[in-house]
Amino acid sequence: QPPLVESGGGVVQPGGSLTLSCTGPGVNLDYYALGWFRQAPGKEREGVSCISSGGEDTEYADSVKGRFTVSRDSAKNLLYLTMNNLKPEDTAIYYCGAGSYAASCSGRDLELWGQGTLVTVSS
Repeated sequence: QPPLVESGGGVVQPGGSLTLSCTGPGVNLDYYALGWFRQAPGKEREGVSCISSGGEDTEYADSVKGRFTVSRDSAKNLLYLTMNNLKPEDTAIYYCGAGSYAASCSGRDLELWGQGTLVTVSS
């Protein structure tokens, strides 16, 4: 089983909102910067957002900037991705990853991965 677990995926209408969560059973996420990535069918994996270990720094892909918000809750050992004004092109499997800040933002050399959760944006 992957060390990280994503949840919150589902089917939502265009313009709707959805919040994804990521946690690590047996893993203290405070030790890591964290990132969200997605892969649509037939497409390459792309970075969506990343956040530093203390939450001070965040980055977003241009395609989601202004619509998505990444956050983390140390007390709950949770990473979130709040997605607003969803578009059909947001349809993908969303993954979370943990590692250095550079790794969490680039998707390269991540230490930990989740299994993914499917988000489908359709009317």
